[in-house]
Amino acid sequence: MTASSVSSVRAKAPDTAATAPGPGQPRRRPLPGFHGRMMAPGILVLAAVSVLPFVAVVAMSFSRVHLLGGLGLEGVGLDNWGRLFADPDMAWAWARTAAYFVLTVGGEMVLGTLLAVCLWRLRRGRNAALSLMLLPMFVAPVIVGLLGRFLTDSTFGLYSWLLRQVGYHGDIMGDRTSAFAAVTLMDIWEWTPLIALIALAGLTSVPASVLEAAALDGAGMVRTLRYIVLPSITPVLLVALLIRSMDALRYFDIIWNTTGGGPADATKVASVRLYETAFRFFDFGYAAVTGLLMLAVTTVVARFFVRLLERKELPR
Repeated sequence: MTASSVSSVRAKAPDTAATAPGPGQPRRRPLPGFHGRMMAPGILVLAAVSVLPFVAVVAMSFSRVHLLGGLGLEGVGLDNWGRLFADPDMAWAWARTAAYFVLTVGGEMVLGTLLAVCLWRLRRGRNAALSLMLLPMFVAPVIVGLLGRFLTDSTFGLYSWLLRQVGYHGDIMGDRTSAFAAVTLMDIWEWTPLIALIALAGLTSVPASVLEAAALDGAGMVRTLRYIVLPSITPVLLVALLIRSMDALRYFDIIWNTTGGGPADATKVASVRLYETAFRFFDFGYAAVTGLLMLAVTTVVARFFVRLLERKELPR
């Protein structure tokens, strides 16, 4: 390379010392590049459909909403929030929500894991059995509620007829305990296949060499499942638990289409109470407070399971 070519290259090279900001000069933020400009419309749409409604709900929670003569907000301060903590019906609704959450999510996790293990050990016909097992998950919750109400009808319902054969002559949806058990079992029937599918995906990733080593060491099936298989799929089960927990806390469809919250408010969980407050009594301010509380509880529960998942993945 000649001296003239070296000087030309030096002339074309940018002077970083001249362009870099001095000690007292503010650093310039880079302008959004191509990716930022392409994401801008999506971010604006997301803000329009999530942030703006959230701000509106927060404003409604501190107001009394008037619908006659146009939408109007009358500020009432913390009155709606005070009603929330002094309302015994809302307290019982949250107690029923907690019971419904524990029974449905717990039952789905146990049954889904057992079904996944059975399918995992199945050698022939696994695809056919998996297809049949997943059918309830593809049924709309509204249809599940209508089907459940039809099957539990005291006059012509199949389940009512079967219970009469064993000596039970009561009305399933007319008794508080049996109605709550019925809507719980409907939810478990619909969403257990989802847990089984997620757990089965985790089971297929367990190394075969580890299972062969356990078999050579004389470990039985129970010990293999307890000490090798279940610890290996714990992160996957936590993901399934997170998904179902966020959905079970605000579940509405099955309960509303079967009992409507009855009998005697036995199945009136927080989501049903929220719907009645907003669209039956048109108390949108109090309904906004209930909705924000449901959002906060769902966020706390989701964050709890995310922390558990992070702790399980740290040793890996």
